[in-house]
Amino acid sequence: MELKDHVVMVTGANGGIGSALVRAFLKAGVKKVYACARNKDSLSAVLGDQRVQTVEIDITNASSVEVVACTYKDVTVLVNNAGTAQGGLLGKQSSARAEMEVNYFGTHAMCSQFAPVLGANGGGCIVNIISLLAFVSMPSIGTYSASKAALHSFTQGLRGVLAKQGTKVIGVYPGPVATRMTEGLQMPLATPEGVAQEVIAGVIVNAEEIYPDEMSKGVIQGLAADAKAVERQFASF
Repeated sequence: MELKDHVVMVTGANGGIGSALVRAFLKAGVKKVYACARNKDSLSAVLGDQRVQTVEIDITNASSVEVVACTYKDVTVLVNNAGTAQGGLLGKQSSARAEMEVNYFGTHAMCSQFAPVLGANGGGCIVNIISLLAFVSMPSIGTYSASKAALHSFTQGLRGVLAKQGTKVIGVYPGPVATRMTEGLQMPLATPEGVAQEVIAGVIVNAEEIYPDEMSKGVIQGLAADAKAVERQFASF
């Protein structure tokens, strides 16, 4: 997929990966980037290029998503990057619901509203930033893992549903990345810029799944060789 002249929408563009994605798409030569966040004032880091337009949206609010889809009808690449991690596995059901609302239902709403937009514009592409933890749970953030597993399953189904209108659907599965979500985490962290570069490369070659860092590549190989061994390894985290 040649990115030149495409119009890209990135949710969660005020975060580490989101802002890196905006810059990477601009460098790749896209025509325009809609940088989205709940609060437009939080998007100052992505300003400075006339091709960037900030958009205020709450992906957990159906009306907000619908208004944005009806307003920005020139989108050809949708990048669902917005996400939240609140930790834990048992006990705080409110945290689990919040993660599902953003990580699964919010992305579901964006895909549902923008699928017709992309279809009308020739097909385009949906990129869902998921997580390596969609494949193996980390108990300390087990509800987050569950929400990302749901998003992975949805992404697989979406790929089949939208194939007939020519929309490419890509799942991105990073390991831990150096962002606000991973502050204090004592393990090697990928950079947001590195993840963004891998996403751009994957979109260009029409990859269906992107493993953008060394940990994600290694773990996915481990799962193919001995999934239970990987599960036991992650059970200690």
